[in-house]
Amino acid sequence: MKELIFEVREDDPDGGYVASALGEGIHTEGDTLDELKCRIRDAVRCHYADPDSRPRIIRLHFVRDEVLVP
Repeated sequence: MKELIFEVREDDPDGGYVASALGEGIHTEGDTLDELKCRIRDAVRCHYADPDSRPRIIRLHFVRDEVLVP
């Protein structure tokens, strides 16, 4: 696998961020972006025990929800 994409959202009720890998069962969270990035790297290392099977690139896709009232 060359690339793994994480969908990142702000966790509104508690603050911080949540991230989920698309197509994989990898989920994590962090209070800051730096903490989230560390936790994503750690989760990927745990999920892919064999270093040769790990993705070479981890891409973060930030999703922002916005509500408009008419």
